[in-house]
Parts: sequence; C-alpha cells; structure tokens
Amino acid sequence: MSKPIVLITGGTGLVGQAIKHVIETEPEGSRFGKRPGETWIFASSSEGDLRDPARTRDLYEKYKPTHVIHLAALVGGLFKNMKHNLTFLRDNILINDNVLQTSYEFKAQKVISCLSTCVFPDKVEYPLDENKIHGGPPHESNFGYAHAKRMVDVQNHAYKEELGCNFTSAIPTNVFGPHDNFDLEDAHVIPALIHKCYLAKKNNTPFVVAGTGKPLRQFIFSWDLAKLFIWMLREYDDVEPVILSVGEDEEVSIKKVADAIVKAVDFQGNYTFDTSRADGQFRKPASNKKLLSLMGGFEFTPFDKALDITVHWFLENYDTARTGNVKRTQ
Repeated sequence: MSKPIVLITGGTGLVGQAIKHVIETEPEGSRFGKRPGETWIFASSSEGDLRDPARTRDLYEKYKPTHVIHLAALVGGLFKNMKHNLTFLRDNILINDNVLQTSYEFKAQKVISCLSTCVFPDKVEYPLDENKIHGGPPHESNFGYAHAKRMVDVQNHAYKEELGCNFTSAIPTNVFGPHDNFDLEDAHVIPALIHKCYLAKKNNTPFVVAGTGKPLRQFIFSWDLAKLFIWMLREYDDVEPVILSVGEDEEVSIKKVADAIVKAVDFQGNYTFDTSRADGQFRKPASNKKLLSLMGGFEFTPFDKALDITVHWFLENYDTARTGNVKRTQ
C-alpha cells in the first residue's frame, strides 16, 4: 500500500498555513499530528492555475496525492463580490470541478472541500445547520461565489452516487489567525480591525470602529480549524458536510473584538465607534452540535489568547503579511 500523500490546495493561505503549523507542532502519531510515513504538500496558486484542467493534472502528476484538502478559491470582500459575481461564479466552478474530477482520475482516496457559511439561504431560520444549505437562494451580494460553493456539495453527492468517491466538505464560520488577509479593502472584520488599530497607533490617529459594536459573531481560530480538518481527514467518511465552528454560546460582540485588539496592540489613543455606520446583521449563529457529537468534544482556544497570537504574528510579519499590495487567488 502506497504511503499517504496529502495535498493541500490553497496551501499558502490562512487555513493552509494553519494546517501546516498543526502538522509541524503536534506530536507525531497523536490525534491531530502527522502520521509516520505521511507526506504533506502545501501547494500555492503559483504552482498551477486550478482553473485550467491541464495545469491541475500537472499538479497531480507532480505529487500523486492519495488525499486532498481543497482550500483553493477565488475570494474577496463584499464590494469585490458585488462587482464581479460572474467571475467568482465561473472561476470557482472551474477550480472545484477540476480538483474533484482530477482527484477521481488519480484515484484519491478522500477529498475534503472547504465551503463557507455564505452558502446558506439569505432567508433562513437560525441557528444554521447542515440540513439548511439548499433551502432557498443565498444573499444576492455574493450569489456567484455562494452558488459555486454550493455546487461542491452537489458534486460530492454525485461523485459518491455514481462513482463511489469519498468526497465531502466542511463549512467553517468566521476564521482568523496568522497568515490572514489584512488588506483594509478586502479583509474580514478581525484582520481589518487589527490593521486599522496598528495604523492608528503608528500615525497617532483615532481608532474608529464602524457601527455600534453590538453585533455578535462566532469566530474560529485558524489553528483550531486546522485540527478539525485533520480530524475530518482521519475520522469522517460521510458525504454530508459538517459545520466547523465554536458553539452558539461562544459568540463574541464586535466591541469585545475591538477591545481585545486595543489591548493586544497596546493602543493608548482615542478609540470610538461610529454609530452612523450600519451594523449589518445582528447575529447569524451556526450550530456545531453535529461536529461535537461526532468528535466527542473539542477544546477551542480561548478567544483572547487566539487574538493575541494573531496580533503578535501581524506585528512581527507586517512587511510580508497580506496588507493590500498584491491581490491573488489563494
């Protein structure tokens, strides 16, 4: 039997680098550690354009993976999505179709694809759970990206039904951690606020957070999410997706996030909320009951500790971090 070769597409991004960290730091042979004889490949977009079937085949020829964690995607912030729904739809459909079909052709034993909570219907009853993905249209702002990600779930079922493939998917909630995208134009809330607070301290200007700070979100630390992906690789063999998230009881307000960032950055200046700016949805909780029942529990990193690690990584790596100079497909 050939030795396992695990290919991570999008391996240089936030989640790929978190998996790399866990594989390199957990004890070998432990639940989340590397296993003897295993090879882990963290592929970047520069190694091959996954929108192109021939380049995708070249990547598989090069590494001959037995297992794939598929993280690669064309991603962007709200404004970019609204402006380019067709691009996000086409590029991600091409990427996903090439990865799944090439995985089948190269007889990969397992593929786990990364979805997003944006796959859920815009009009939905909370908390979100794995049975509600296809219950109505997604939010119109990013319908292209959302439909492309939804199709992965459809494809997984079709590959299993017709060809017997062990293809499945994961749905993380809001991820943050080292190697995140800190571009102020494009970043999610935590990396954007970290970068804004850093600049306010550096330039001796006020740190102003948009909105009231009251909305609640479930944030998962990338190193925790990495362990959950490794658990899925080792122990989960069902086609149905799994939400990878902290519990509903661990929602954090945007104000608590901003307070923790101010503390971690050691910002001493004027810190306010611009309540004239819209808050967005107050809360959109997702249930992690399925995950915890399958895993038998999991100890998540406390939010303040995870944020502290992330801020310190950003400060130490500011010159090389993704801060807005170059846009890329992960």
